[in-house]
Amino acid sequence: MIAGMNRAAAQRFDQTTSADDAATSPAAGLPSPADPWETRPVRVAVDATPLLGPRTGIGQVVAALTTRLASNPAIDLTGYVVSWRARDYQAALPGNANGLRLRWPARLCHRTWRRFDTPKLNGRFDVVHGTNYVVPPTIGGATLVSVHDLTSWWFPELVDSYSRANPELVQRAIDRGAHVQTGAHAVARELSSELDVEPERIHVVVNGFDRLLPGDAQRGRQHVGAPYVLAIGTIEPRKDYVGLVEAMAEVWSLHPEVRLAIVGGNGWGVDDFAAAVGRLQAQDRVIRCGYVSEQVKADLIAGAELLAYPSVYEGFGLPVLEAMDGGLPVVTTRVPAIAEVVGDAAVLVPVQAPTELAGAIVTVLEGDQLRADLRAKGHQRCRQFSWDRAAAEYAVLYQRLASLR
Repeated sequence: MIAGMNRAAAQRFDQTTSADDAATSPAAGLPSPADPWETRPVRVAVDATPLLGPRTGIGQVVAALTTRLASNPAIDLTGYVVSWRARDYQAALPGNANGLRLRWPARLCHRTWRRFDTPKLNGRFDVVHGTNYVVPPTIGGATLVSVHDLTSWWFPELVDSYSRANPELVQRAIDRGAHVQTGAHAVARELSSELDVEPERIHVVVNGFDRLLPGDAQRGRQHVGAPYVLAIGTIEPRKDYVGLVEAMAEVWSLHPEVRLAIVGGNGWGVDDFAAAVGRLQAQDRVIRCGYVSEQVKADLIAGAELLAYPSVYEGFGLPVLEAMDGGLPVVTTRVPAIAEVVGDAAVLVPVQAPTELAGAIVTVLEGDQLRADLRAKGHQRCRQFSWDRAAAEYAVLYQRLASLR
């Protein structure tokens, strides 16, 4: 059990998740927009700050969304960034998107917005979409804030001090009239129980994912130098890589030739992970790949034995879709949003249960028929997730929010 995790939070992992949730449409409860909505496109400002620097999962979501919205004739897209230093931010935006910079340090803005409705995002926008837990005060127009998961609410010990302000920032936005978007129905149910907001102001637009480049299994194996279990994600407590290394110690007693390859940069708490690797004398068996190109990631997925994704909590889980798309069997945790994404196409284990995780990894490593079944189910499951569909649903949601002005 996670230190500090209360019984109510633990019980939330027992929620029932329907595998069919991912097929439903957003904006339930909102009036339908006029057809056409107006004689001009809807003017939408989308927070593009996650596009700056190395792309995390949220950065991938924003990149996929802005690329498609910028080519939608029904949307007049502006990508805004909140940054004092990022003067070259326009290069991160799609070529046909407008750019806007709120010239304040992001951390200072967040501290200020917890108390005051200033600074405001200037511009005549119908909808302003904060893509990463924060939406700035605006001059007119509707506002939408994306809440990807409730980690900051339920597990504040697993996030840095910057992210611990998310609950207050989201509630402040709601109090100003913002609607809320999330990428999974499981998270929408969690939001309904946690936030002081009417259910009709919570909207689900299920994430898509970018299809992988063709991967070369031989190049992937050469990169690691031995058969390997792959993990993808920033090294931070929420990903439970300490538990994964402990599970791999049990796997190594049966399969000493297998390595653990981790794709992702250092997050906060990486020292605990390094200490676990040292304690288990696994320095030669854990391969740190860091941030890699999309081609190298595709090669590593193609060459791996399986993906281990032992996250304590997620709001979606893009790496599991990328792995299944690449024909890689997946072992992951029974977190509601992850279970919603994978359906019956992965092996699920309890959260923070290294022995069960080790047993599942060994079962997949040794089960040829199971591996074949997981590959086939994974490919079929991936077809349900599309960024083109998600971007179209965002456009509909923006139109309906604009019609409420």
